[in-house]
Amino acid sequence: MKILIAGTGYVGLVTGTCFSEVGIDVTCVDIDKTKVENLRKAIVSIYEPMLEPMVKRNIEKGRLHFSDDLSSSIDDCEVIFCAVGTPPEEDGSADLRHVLDVAKKIGKNINNYILVATKSTVPVGTAQKIKTTIQKELDIRKKNIAFDVVSNPEFLKEGNAVEDFLKPDRIIVGAESERAKDIIRKLYKPFTLNGHPIIFMDILSAEMTKYTANAMLATKISFINDIANLCEITGADVNMVRKGIGSDTRIGNKFIYPGIGYGGSCFPKDVKALIKTAKKNNYQLKVLQAVEDVNEKQKSILFYKALKFFNNNLKNKTIALWGLSFKPKTNDMREAPSLIIIKKLIDAGANIKVYDPIAIEEAKHIIGNKVEYTNDLYQTITNADCLMLITESSEFRFPDYQKMKKIMKRPVIFDGRNIYDKNVMKENGFIYFCIGVKTKY
Repeated sequence: MKILIAGTGYVGLVTGTCFSEVGIDVTCVDIDKTKVENLRKAIVSIYEPMLEPMVKRNIEKGRLHFSDDLSSSIDDCEVIFCAVGTPPEEDGSADLRHVLDVAKKIGKNINNYILVATKSTVPVGTAQKIKTTIQKELDIRKKNIAFDVVSNPEFLKEGNAVEDFLKPDRIIVGAESERAKDIIRKLYKPFTLNGHPIIFMDILSAEMTKYTANAMLATKISFINDIANLCEITGADVNMVRKGIGSDTRIGNKFIYPGIGYGGSCFPKDVKALIKTAKKNNYQLKVLQAVEDVNEKQKSILFYKALKFFNNNLKNKTIALWGLSFKPKTNDMREAPSLIIIKKLIDAGANIKVYDPIAIEEAKHIIGNKVEYTNDLYQTITNADCLMLITESSEFRFPDYQKMKKIMKRPVIFDGRNIYDKNVMKENGFIYFCIGVKTKY
């Protein structure tokens, strides 16, 4: 079987590489010629565990190819996955230009039946727009060529995307024809041998499932952060509250860790897009609007904790940040809370030193020379007035507390991910602030 992946971003590259890993002949297409040339040399711009060696291995095996010309790559392909970006418009709605451009090229170039599968996160009704666009081009060509469009949303977690694809919890497919379903079953058979289900449904429901899943997870995050803020006011400990509710099987313990808000390429964009879809249909998603409002406020919480501690004066204070990406095991800085915090610290006149195990180079492209970049966690906190922990990367979990105390100007920590034990921090002489626990000092 030969398939084509349109787009070599996070979703497209992981999808194409994992399909090639099970023996499928895959061509990944991108309009960025430099990116394509780098990928042909197995140079991967995104960081994802296991991905780069897998890309290299399948290039060498002759199963994974890269091209900058979608039109010439369509011949002999049985399935085309659309995995191009759908960035948010200013009003929050998804920008479908790239998706429909792919559909237009497909209509202009197919000569035989083909299955078009949408991997990009798209609003409800997009599959019909893709179908209409392809058919319009076929009508212009006066060609009567059968094709199917299915919705096959991705559910990949950054930092665990390869594993998620190879061992999926479920595979969601919105399809209208039995022919399309049969092709999907054949394509995904290597990933369903251990009982992972393919759940078939109508196309509109599949498109909605993707947004709803991310919206539900984002809701859990904002809910526990809202409760955490109330815990601080009342004197309750959100860590104990989290354990109490997480033991309830109806709630579960995932995505109820208090922190400084969600970021990344999915949750912020998808929440906004779903809110916008509701508005277009004259409906208001009040809960989801609150989720977004809470999250935006939560991204600034460490800044305001520091501002209060330093008596509303951060000018010339040296603030150290551990972690920059929106989560560990990725260099993704999209919608990262660190960007909000850094901007507020700069505006307040603080001097900022930063360290991240993976995302430093990406941060340099985004932040520029507004902060001082360091090579390790201890260099970052040398002579710092305080430390802000932004992501829960594994190397931050068990630092040398005594060494930290010796090199910091003041032993003050603002823990945005609640990874330290407040009692241990107190025993080691730190003034420790976290999320959802009242601090006395």
